Amino acid sequence: MAHHLNLSIVIPLFNEEESLPELFSWIQRVMVANDYSFEVIFIDDGSKDSSWSVVESISKDNKEVKAIKFQRNYGKSAALQKGFEMAQGSVVITMDADLQDSPDEIPALFEMIIKDDFDVVSGWKKKRYDPISKTIPTKLYNWAARKLTGIYLHDFNCGLKAYKLAVVKSVELYGDMHRYIPPLAKYAGFNKITEKVVEHRPRKYGTTKFGLNRFLNGPLDLMSVVFMGKFGKKPMHFFGALGTLMFFIGFGVFFFLGVQKLFFNTEARLLAQRTEFFIALTAMVMGTQFFLAGFLAELSSRSSSSRNVYLIEKEIK
Repeated sequence: MAHHLNLSIVIPLFNEEESLPELFSWIQRVMVANDYSFEVIFIDDGSKDSSWSVVESISKDNKEVKAIKFQRNYGKSAALQKGFEMAQGSVVITMDADLQDSPDEIPALFEMIIKDDFDVVSGWKKKRYDPISKTIPTKLYNWAARKLTGIYLHDFNCGLKAYKLAVVKSVELYGDMHRYIPPLAKYAGFNKITEKVVEHRPRKYGTTKFGLNRFLNGPLDLMSVVFMGKFGKKPMHFFGALGTLMFFIGFGVFFFLGVQKLFFNTEARLLAQRTEFFIALTAMVMGTQFFLAGFLAELSSRSSSSRNVYLIEKEIK
């Protein structure tokens, strides 16, 4: 398809059979009203219900629909990564399939990318309809993410975001990285990142897919994103510097103790009876290990092939 598409709308879904027809017809209404050329890319992340047959029946009457069904549940990042690979529109919009994101927001997001030349526009659900067990951790995450990445968004986790095509083609998602696409975009050199207040609608069908593992995975992925952004291309700069520093501190203490014992205080306790000796030894060993970790990371980053291999069961092109 020629690159004259205005919009690619990427929708990852997992067990959302009830909301899909309503969501698609709503998107269609908005697209027609604004006279956009568009494609909707559904990524079925291994649903157990009849979501895929719903997608198939929608696609029969609508040539704008493209879809992929994963053989099993790989997670939202994998789904978005696949969707990004397929997307061809000048502006790529991601949204959730559960009708909590409103398609009516799309024209304004589109304008911000095209007219105002932003690279990324992230939705901000200022007024939320979530249980408190979800809103408090979210607030903490967003605060930590702002501090660590230097990107001042209120809601990193909002599924509704808009990107220039070039942005989605240059980020690589895995793990739970979908929350941190703005930082990944920033590290890839796209600095015009902003947010827009969007409507958060109460869930109409189905159940929330929010799991407790997010409490642990979220912070770990955030650290991983920040580390990769700063040192991903040069892991040796981090590990090598740290290792060398620790080794020399250890060696310095060791040397000082040795000289003191040999020349100044020959009657002192044996080195092996002194705590400082073991601290120095540990620092030298750890320093060496850090240095080696940096060296190995450097080697593997130079020879790494793509890790995003997902088994696709069915596809609609």
